[in-house]
This record gives sequence, structure tokens and C-alpha cells, in this order.
Amino acid sequence: MNRAYKFRIYLTREQEILIHKTFGCCRFVYNRMLADKKQAYEETKKTIKITPAVYKKEYPWLKEVDSLALANEQLHLERAYRKFFGESKIGFPKFKSKHGSRKSYTTNVVNGNIRISEGKLRLPKVGTVKIRLHREIPAGWTLKSVTVSMDPSGKYYASLLFAFESCENQAGTVREEKVLGIDYAMHGMAVLSTGEKCENPGYYRQAQKRLAREQRRLSHCRKGSRNYQKQKRKVARCHEKVRNQRKDYHHKLSSRLAEEYDAVAVEDLNLKAMSRSLNFGKSIMDNGYGNFLKMLSYKLEERGKVLVKTDRFYPSSKKCSKCGKVKEPLALSERIYHCSCGNNMDRDVNAAINIREEGKRLLCA
Repeated sequence: MNRAYKFRIYLTREQEILIHKTFGCCRFVYNRMLADKKQAYEETKKTIKITPAVYKKEYPWLKEVDSLALANEQLHLERAYRKFFGESKIGFPKFKSKHGSRKSYTTNVVNGNIRISEGKLRLPKVGTVKIRLHREIPAGWTLKSVTVSMDPSGKYYASLLFAFESCENQAGTVREEKVLGIDYAMHGMAVLSTGEKCENPGYYRQAQKRLAREQRRLSHCRKGSRNYQKQKRKVARCHEKVRNQRKDYHHKLSSRLAEEYDAVAVEDLNLKAMSRSLNFGKSIMDNGYGNFLKMLSYKLEERGKVLVKTDRFYPSSKKCSKCGKVKEPLALSERIYHCSCGNNMDRDVNAAINIREEGKRLLCA
């Protein structure tokens, strides 16, 4: 299995200049290869394979940066082409913009050219940089590659990709009492089959007032000026704080559930479609439920456990968790589930229990 740890790095002025040169060279090579491939296809109706090495003679300044970073741009472009031809929803590869694209590059470990020692990270061409190792790297993990990136707030990060052997299920088999059902809550975060309700802190809504003030100040600055760039970073820092708060909450909740249960059953929801209906877009996006499920999935997988997704058309909310009767007319405003068998319970808890039972059935199938 592969796992990436993201750490903040601190660069000198000379290292910052070289990192930005690398960003620019990677963007230039990607755009040039894409343009040449498009031109060759229009002329010959055939797709050609190009490497970054063919451009170094014409543009000698490409030799100043890490060659593996340029080689990875070729892999990224080829992957974009495969997705375009293989997936109907993926569009044709686009050119990278200097101001709009994510600033990052990836380099690989070859003959120990990248290593960590005494709180320092050695990168090809860049040299030794300070790194904040806020978590311990487990023994036996092998470093494969490093992705250096810069956030809009001006902070630099290094994402270290490690390879390690996966483990078996810690419990040996999935115990029935250790299966959890989770129902998505529109007005919160999630409801568990145990009856626990995980509330949505709403970090974006808490920061709205400050964010509006900073964005208003940004609109008054002359675009491209020094004050504009400074105010732009302030707006980015507001968004960064909200993102980090939400991510921290998701990490803590998903880690707790992955430790306590052998299997977790959830609904396969179309959150994008839900955000476009009933004016719930801001609440659903601030919830970050999809990101939480991604975290929960890989944390369960690391521990040899499993995440089960039930069919999105499974009537978890309409079905009685005690007698199994499906109640067809069920309005969204009905928050208490009433059944003719005498079952009166919270609608979301009832749905979470049904999801848990459906998850058990899928595990046994």
C-alpha cells in the first residue's frame, strides 16, 4: 500500500526562486507537449509520444531544474489522455495557467537523492530544506516520491509518498456487534446506528463575516498591485483556516470510528446533485461529508477493515428498522419515524440502523 504524509517546509530566498523556476518549467513543458500532440494529431491523425528531453536543446534553461520533475509532467499528460479516452465524463486535457493552476511538482527517489535526516529534507537541485515533522514516520516505510507545492497563502509543503505492506484485519473476522451504520444528516454531520449524532461545526459559516470583510477589501485594491497581492494572501489564509479546521474534525472522527469498528456501512450518495437542490448547497459543502468518507475508507483499509456502500436507492429512511415495513409517503419534514408496529424513533437513527443491517447482508453475500 501507499500512504502520503504532508509536511510544511521552510525555504531560503534562493531555494524559493529555484522552486518557482521548477513550477514554471513544469508548466511550460506540459503546455508545450500538449500543443505539439494536438498539432501532430491535426496533421497526421495520429497520437505521438513526446519526452521533455527534446526541448532541452532549444530551451537550455530547462536544465536548471530537476529532470525527474519534467519527466513526471509527461506522465501526468499521458494519464490525462487515458482518462479522456477511457471515461466519458472527463474532458480533453487543458493548458495550465500561470495564475490559476496549482503550483506543484513531483520528483522521484533515485539512488538516495531524496532523504530525511535530523529535521532536514534533501531535494534534488534545491538542496537541504527545513521540514516540520509533526508526526513520526513508521519504521519499514520506503520513500517513493515527493511532491512540493505552494498554497495560495504562500506556505510551502512537501508531500512524501511511502510504500508499506498492508495488514490483515486486526479482529481476524468481522464481528457482528462491531458493524456500524452511518446515515448522512442534512442538518448536521452524520447519525450513527448507536444513536450518536455527530454535529456539523459549520466552520465556513463561522468565518463568513471575516471572509466577507477581507474580500471586500480585496475588491477595492488595484488588480496586480502590491497591496492586491498582500490582501489576496489574507483571503487565502481565511479559506485555509476553515479548510484545516474541517479537515482536523474529519480526521479525529474517522480515526475514532476506524479504531472502534470492524466494518462501517454508509449510503452511496450523490452529494453533488444534492447540493444543487433545495438550497442546501452551502450546508452540504461546508459539511464535507464526501471528504470524511474518503478518510474513513483509507483508514479502515489500513487496519484491514472494510467500508461497505449500500445502494443509493435503498429505502433506508422509509423502512422500519423493527418490522421491516416500508412507509411510502414520508415527507422530509417528518423527523420522527412512526410505524404501525409501534416503533417511534428518530428518523435518522432509524435510517442508520437499516444501513447497518443492509451492510451486514452485503458482507455475508
